Amino acid sequence: MFLNCDIGESFGAWTMGMDEHVMPFIDQANIACGFHAGDPVTMRKTVRLALEHGVSLGAHPAYPDLQGFGRRSMALHPEEITALVSYQVGALSHIAGSEGGTLSYVKPHGALYNDMMRNEEILEGVLRALGSSPYPLSLMAMTTADNRRLKAVCERHEVPLILEAFADRAYDQQGFIVPRSQPGAVHKDPDTIVRQACDLAEGRAISTNEGSALRLEADTLCVHGDNADSIAAVRAIREALGARA
Repeated sequence: MFLNCDIGESFGAWTMGMDEHVMPFIDQANIACGFHAGDPVTMRKTVRLALEHGVSLGAHPAYPDLQGFGRRSMALHPEEITALVSYQVGALSHIAGSEGGTLSYVKPHGALYNDMMRNEEILEGVLRALGSSPYPLSLMAMTTADNRRLKAVCERHEVPLILEAFADRAYDQQGFIVPRSQPGAVHKDPDTIVRQACDLAEGRAISTNEGSALRLEADTLCVHGDNADSIAAVRAIREALGARA
């Protein structure tokens, strides 16, 4: 089981996350591309840090929403979705190439990520950007209780799919993460986070916010590294799951 982390989210003089501390424990770095966070200097610094630790490079594109950290939905045409994803992926790809690296996947951020999971037109817009790339890119997307539609759309666009689960988020009965606006949406207790990570990695059922059992198919687990407690949780997850792949 791979571990991935949303990373490179500092912007100008504003620092976000503890990238240097979390990078040694993850396999995949979802690097912000400037629309919700990040800037060219931060992107280059994050690429260098990931390559130094042998971590796969992924683009983390978002709606153009710096003020809202990309967590607000926007009414955009699917063609606009394709263009804004291509724009962000292209920028990070060039930076990665200049440092001797290559992007291998794309994981949309925040509202764009959630919207594509519920709106097939938005998902199609994202996949058109990946499918038209001059180099192969996989899509990292949220696993749910039923992934058949997601898999079918990705297959139609000939884009490989990486199914992602979350170690620190609560789930509903359909396998969707509980919105951050609801109480208990984000697990704070390190032991709870590590336990859920191990259950997901080993194919065991986790408990939903309604108290029912939920099994999720997953290739990678999203972890976070924005404070000392989260770094400790990532370290514990890495130790529990074994050495990096």
